[in-house]
Amino acid sequence: MALLTDELKASIGREVNYPAREELGRASIRYFALALGDENPLYLDEAYAQAAGYPSVIAPPTLVCETCQYAHRKPEANGYIGHEWHLPITDCRMIRAGNEYQFMRTVLPDDRISVTWTLEDIVERSSSRGGTQLFVSSLARYKDAAGEVIAINRETVVYQPMGNP
Repeated sequence: MALLTDELKASIGREVNYPAREELGRASIRYFALALGDENPLYLDEAYAQAAGYPSVIAPPTLVCETCQYAHRKPEANGYIGHEWHLPITDCRMIRAGNEYQFMRTVLPDDRISVTWTLEDIVERSSSRGGTQLFVSSLARYKDAAGEVIAINRETVVYQPMGNP
């Protein structure tokens, strides 16, 4: 059974923009660093960060891609509140297959980070365990209030039919 339908193919090229609702903030940076178990003083200590040449504390690099700063809705049934494509794919489990990050500059507490997601491609490939699976590739461009791209996240997720091992 083919997983890649005409409806899915029509989704390729879709874009969604999430504007920032407010500044990132020091608390978000501190909570994210502590959640990672990363006590780097550049994230937690204003005086230390300034002595190192930064205007203030800085954000751990991947925070820009995980902020969900744009989110303003209830979490879905699994508690997720970030971006999703809500593709018409049934009876499959979604598996994150990888992220490639590029960071153009350090993120600061007063940054307002907006993101544009683009659904770049959907391809169907054979599985080494039999059957087929879908590979969905997306690109997220994170921009500051001036419109400068500050980070890029290229993400691949795989949809495997529930019957596959």
